[in-house]
Amino acid sequence: MASEQIPSVTLIPSGAPKINPLTRILIMLLVTTPLLLSLDWLSATVSLVITIVAALIGGVGWKKLAATLWPLLLVAPLSGISMLLYGAEGGEVYFEFWLMTISDNSIELAIAIMIRILAVASPVILLARNIDPTRLGDALAQIVRVPDRFVIGSVAGVRMTGLFKDDWVAMNRARRARGLGDRGRIAHFFTMAFGLLVLALRRGGKLATAMEARGFGRRPLYGEHRSWARPSRLRTADWLALGLALVCAAIPVVVAVMVGSWRWFGL
Repeated sequence: MASEQIPSVTLIPSGAPKINPLTRILIMLLVTTPLLLSLDWLSATVSLVITIVAALIGGVGWKKLAATLWPLLLVAPLSGISMLLYGAEGGEVYFEFWLMTISDNSIELAIAIMIRILAVASPVILLARNIDPTRLGDALAQIVRVPDRFVIGSVAGVRMTGLFKDDWVAMNRARRARGLGDRGRIAHFFTMAFGLLVLALRRGGKLATAMEARGFGRRPLYGEHRSWARPSRLRTADWLALGLALVCAAIPVVVAVMVGSWRWFGL
């Protein structure tokens, strides 16, 4: 079994971005909410183009952009195919068999769904990259006033996930050294997954005990407030970023409404 380690929950990686992590979350909500209310291909296309241009301007190269978003190119067609075959029919019918019907309306819905998945998921994936959980926890506790016990526990849990890869490699090597690595792939995977689960539970228990001993679980007395080593607040750059995100979220809606292609979700 891999050696059990308790990760630090206070370290901040060097070169952390200046923008507050909470601002990234708010930008995600601003950009994706209008897309969740509509079902037309034009607004999704405009939003996707804006996301790609903003990523390139922000320093994300084409190679890194493709490496980050390529899973969406596999997921989007699957959703599009289901909408193509089982979407509400309308207009001219091109194919019909049992419950499957391909018509003008289902084709339009399939295209809209595929583009919308790309438009909704792309900014979320790009903005969630390299978010430091400690800084995000500080922002949630100090700005949004989320209960600090929940924030501290969540940050500690997220910090532990970084050890899973190392644990998997160490367990795999240990099993091969004992002659247990030649089983079938399915049996090997489930055995390793169970061992990793046991290791995670043990480490989680030790981490919870250590944090409780250090006073992280103490409830402040009446009138007391927990102190924080790193103050977190929204600065001018954060407000400018939110204003720019609001403009970028409004552009696809305005374009779709002016062209007449805006379509409320479910209608």
